[in-house]
Parts: sequence; structure tokens; C-alpha cells
Amino acid sequence: MEYPRPQLRRAAWRSLDGPWQAMLDDAAQHVDPFEVTFDRTIIVPYPPEARASGLHDTGYRRRVWYRRLVQLDPAMNPGRDERLMLHFGAVNYRARVWINGHYAFEHRGGHSPFSIDVTRYLDGSSLVIVVQAEDDPLDMHKPRGKMDWEPEPHKIWYPRTSGIWRTVWIEKVARSHVRQLRWRADVAAWQIGLDADIAHVPEGGIANVTLRMGARLLVADRCLLTGTRLQRIFQLPDPGIDDARSQWLWSPESPQLIECEVEIRDAEGNLLDAVQSYTALRTVGIDGDRFTLNSRPYYLRMVLDQGYWPDSLMVASSDQLRQDVLLIKRLGFNGARKHQKSEDPRWLYWCDVLGLCVWGEMPSAYGFSSATVHGVMEEWKELVERDISHPCVVAWVPTNESWGVPELGNDRRQVDFVKALYHLTRALDGTRPVIGNDGWEMPCGDVVSVHDYAADPAVLIERYGSREAMAYTLEHVQPDRRRIVIDGFDGRGKPLFLSEFGGIACIPSAGADANGFEKPPAGWGYSVAKDGRELLARYQVLMSAVHRCRPLSGFCYTQLTDTFLEKNGLLDENRVPKAPVEAIAIATRGPDALRWDWNLDPLGHEARWRARRGPDFPIEWTRVGETAEVLPYPNERHPPQPGQDPEPDDPAAATA
Repeated sequence: MEYPRPQLRRAAWRSLDGPWQAMLDDAAQHVDPFEVTFDRTIIVPYPPEARASGLHDTGYRRRVWYRRLVQLDPAMNPGRDERLMLHFGAVNYRARVWINGHYAFEHRGGHSPFSIDVTRYLDGSSLVIVVQAEDDPLDMHKPRGKMDWEPEPHKIWYPRTSGIWRTVWIEKVARSHVRQLRWRADVAAWQIGLDADIAHVPEGGIANVTLRMGARLLVADRCLLTGTRLQRIFQLPDPGIDDARSQWLWSPESPQLIECEVEIRDAEGNLLDAVQSYTALRTVGIDGDRFTLNSRPYYLRMVLDQGYWPDSLMVASSDQLRQDVLLIKRLGFNGARKHQKSEDPRWLYWCDVLGLCVWGEMPSAYGFSSATVHGVMEEWKELVERDISHPCVVAWVPTNESWGVPELGNDRRQVDFVKALYHLTRALDGTRPVIGNDGWEMPCGDVVSVHDYAADPAVLIERYGSREAMAYTLEHVQPDRRRIVIDGFDGRGKPLFLSEFGGIACIPSAGADANGFEKPPAGWGYSVAKDGRELLARYQVLMSAVHRCRPLSGFCYTQLTDTFLEKNGLLDENRVPKAPVEAIAIATRGPDALRWDWNLDPLGHEARWRARRGPDFPIEWTRVGETAEVLPYPNERHPPQPGQDPEPDDPAAATA
């Protein structure tokens, strides 16, 4: 999947990734593109801090300027009643955009996408795009996730990501076109719902919606467009009994998707717009103290995923994103908590396709102020709207470990802000659980999620091994010297997740220095194993203890990969396992897997689902982790490599 927006796809699009002219404006001296001397080339979408960008400049900077000349071929040049849209997947943090010398747009928010209708600025078939990306590296009150404020990464913080860091692309659309699709499912009613935003509805316009499951036509709906918002509910044929229903439902074991097409036609039946999408029959919820998937209790085995790569930082190809999903499943997990990052929608696509539950998380600010409130609220709304239709997303995490609200025990405004984010998220999406403040100091939430890095497995059993122990823990234990629940919030009777634990590092001895003293280790973890054999042994014992904690509704192990100074991954930074993947997977799945998962393949898929996928699912994927090779997908279109321009445009020839 190379299309940057998998759930709203069109045929006429073009990636603008590749070489752009650039200028590093460290002191933010320039305000107008006519003042800028573009003196270097950068490979978009890699940030200047990444080696893959061709710059690998890790210094402090306030602004990065970009320029790209695009020559439009006839297929992309809009005609009458057509529009040319320019899309940015993410620009950190404030983006100002000029088109053919005209100031066109401003967007704030370093992790959320934005789009511009550039039709009015076109001059023939040439498009000159200039972007000013402004990002104060020392601003602690804007959403920044794990981007370090110090010159070099330290402790749990990672290199900064400035400027454009996700795909830039253009697409041609009709004046009347689909702006957004929101899919929802109701398993109890056996229904699929659609909310669609339509731009410039034509008089007498018609919407056609088609839903298919494989070769089977499920819905062929035709309706008159009476406004810019289209709302439909589609009743599907319910087979009734669970064994037949299971082949319709989405789950990590059987990630069945429903392919969708939405057409907009004028009153005469002429096609104006056609978009491809997908959805799934999947419902998540809470039943007492259990998390449910499709109205049945479901135990989440998640891993913490930071989403960084050594050469490209927060940017990855579709192949790399798919490989990570395959590795997570091969290690025995059925879910991932994407930590302090809004991941590429193509990663969510592969989680949908391959079956991986996801907790979607907001990248945090660090300090609290009115700027924090405005910045986090606005960007979080955009991210929820971006990802709301993905079946894989089963919970939202707007706040993590009191980041951005460091004085919850002393400042009523900060408590109210956490509660406001919780209720905002519930208002935007009432179909998924929302975590109030993941880790500790929870004043609200649909579940209780605790971070506890106790290295002794006996301590975890003592704290979470029974409902009585859990009640005592919620009231009296402070795993990181912070109360777990605050402000009268009673977590008893809600699903309990151990949403961070483990963190076992694998760090060989660094030896002795010239004076005979032990050298400090190159990295750290919450506990340390000397090699892969010891790491596996510790992991097995720790996982055995967690599986014995029956009140838990699930866990999230820290973490998937080594990430800069954090050496506590099950894989190293190049995605090479530190211990045999099958042994790790057996420990991850726990003893219940022998009883319930005996019919699953190494990726946790049911045989019946695999049979339905047939040749579309390469058998090599079930052996991922046995080699460091990133496995390709048959017949997939691949983007150019760094330094290889996908188009004949010459960025050096651009003039503002």
C-alpha cells in the first residue's frame, strides 16, 4: 500500500516525495520566500536530522524552507469543474505554504495532515511549492512526543524531527467530490454505518455506495444527495450462529475486511468522483471489568512500539511498516500501543489487513499552559478524525503519564484538562474506550491502565494477582511514586491493563577502563540481561507471572525495538530478534494459547481466514523474524529510494 490515505483512494494521484530544494534557517531570519537562498537538496519526506534526508543535520533550528517545481502532465492538470489538491501528511510544527508565489495556507500541528486546493494559483502546467516549516526545538508546550530538547538524545528521548516528515502528494478531483468518509460498525445490529462529507453537491446529484466481501456483493445503494453530509446505515444479512458469524467479523485472528466504493454522479448519471475504501464488522466495548471485541471478552497482548528507524527516524516505507506489523504478530502479540506518535496511516492499513489491535495515542506536550490546551486539543481532534474509521484502532490515549499536566495533584486546571480531553474524545467517537491518563494519576477513563516496571515477577503477582490485591494496589501502591487514581476516580470494577512493564535490556558488558573500573553501559533498560539467552529466560518468567494475574484484561510489554539509548527491545534497532522468535511467541501467548489458539498459524491467523486469502498472502510472511530481510509484497508499486527522483522535475530549476 503506497497510497498515503488508504481509506479514501483515487486513481489520479502523484507522490511528490524525492529531492526538494531546502534552506536551514536556524535563527528564523526569513519570513518571505523571496528572501531565501535555497542552498541544498533534501530528500522528502525524511527530516533534515535523518541520514536518509541526505543532510543528517541534528542541530537546533527554528525554520526549514523547502521548494519544489512540479510539472503537471495532462492527466494531472485540472480542467473545467476539476480541482487540484495538495496534501501534506505531516509538517512539524507550523507550516506556511506558498503556491506560484502566492501565500496559500497555514497549518499548526506537527503530527496531523492538511490539504490545500491549489487550483486558483495554477499558472499553466507549472506548480512551484514553497513551504516554511517552523518548529522551536525548545518549546515544551507544543505536542512533541519523544523529541528531545537537549542537543543529543538522552535517557528515553529521541532525535528531533523537523520540517516535512510524511509524504507530500497531489491528486486531481472533481469540483463535486468526497471530502471524508467515516465508517462505523454495529455488530449487535449487524450493520455498517457511513457518514460522508461531500464538497459542492451538484443539483440532483446521486451517491452510489457498494460494499463487497471478497467476490460477494453485500450492498448496492443509490440515494439522492440533499446536502453536503451523506448518512447511511446498511443492514447486512446476519447468519446468526457464532461459527458462521465469525467469518464476517474482524479480529486479529481473522481480520476480515469489507471493500467499499463510493461514487458521486450528477443528475444525468455522469461520474464525477469515485473513491475506494474499506471497513469491517468490528465492535469494541467494556463489559464490567473486561474489554470486549465483537461482544466477547478479549485479552489484549500488546507491545509498546516507538516507531523509529535508525536512518530515517519517524519515517518508514510501506514495506518497513508492514514488516513491523508482521514481526509484532510473529512475536505472539495481538496488539500494539503506538507510543507518543501518530503513525503513518499505511501502518494502520497493515494493522487492519493483517489483524493487529491498536491503542492510538496523542504525542504529548511537556509543560502546561493555555498554549498546551489549544495545541493539544486542536491536533488531537484532527488525529482522531484521521484514524476514526480504522478497524484496528480499539482505544484512544489522549494523555500519557501526566506529560503536559505535571501537577495533577495540585492544579485543578490540569485535572479539568485531562477530563476535557477524555470527554472530547468520547464526543468525537463514542464507539471506543478512552484512557484518561495512561500510567498513573487517572482522574477518569473507561479502563485503568498502569505502568509498573517492577523487575521481580513475584511483585507483579502480589499487586495484580487477585481482585483483592488489585483493589489494594489501586488505593495504596504508587509504582512510580504517583497515585494510580486521583480526584475521586474509582478504578475498581473497570478493566485493568498493565499497559507498560518489562523493559528488559540486553547490554553486553562494556569491559573495564584503563584504571580497571567497569565502563558504563552503552544504553539502559529497566533491568539488564547480559545476552539473548538471559533476556529470553527473564522474559519467560516475567510473562508467566503476568499471565497468572487473572484480573488483568491485557498487557503491553516494553518494548518492540531498541530505540537510541533504550536497549530494552525484543528486537534491535534493525529489527533483528535478540532471541528465537518462536520461543518469545510462546511466552507472549501464555498457557491459554494451548487451549484456545491451537488452530492458529505463526502469525496468529485462523486457518479458515488464511484459506480465504489464498495466494494474496505469501507464505513467507509466516516466517518473518527468521531473517532480517524486509519481505516485499507481490506486484506492489514502490517509491523511489533516497536520491532517486521519481519525476522529471528539476528542483534546482524552480523559481519562487
